Amino acid sequence: MIKTVNLLKRKRGMSMEEFIEHYESTHRRIGEKYLKGHACHYIRRYLFPVPDPATGESYEAEYDVLLEIWYPNEAAYQNAMAAINAPEAAAEISADEANLFDRSSMRSFHVREFESDM
Repeated sequence: MIKTVNLLKRKRGMSMEEFIEHYESTHRRIGEKYLKGHACHYIRRYLFPVPDPATGESYEAEYDVLLEIWYPNEAAYQNAMAAINAPEAAAEISADEANLFDRSSMRSFHVREFESDM
C-alpha cells in the first residue's frame, strides 16, 4: 500500500465554509475523475484549530485540509501520476487549484505508518 499526504491552504479571502463547499462540490470530482481506477482511498480531512486550553486563544491554521490518497501498489501510484500529469488533466486540475488554494504553500509527502496496539 502506498499513501500520499498533502497539506493544503485555502486561497486568501476565502472562508472555510466556502473552501469546503468548493472542494467537495467541484475539486473533489476532478480528483475522482483522474484517480478512479488507480487510488483506493481519497480522503479530505479538514483542520480546525483547537484553542489553547490555558488561554482559550485561537490561531490561524497553517493548513486547512489534510488530503490522503491511498494506492494499492507502486504501479497504481505511477499510473495515477501519469493520469493527473497528462496535459488535459494537469490543465483542468491547475485551473481549479487557482480558484481554491494558496498554491505556494502546497506540500506533498509519502507516508510510512506505524500503529500502536492500545
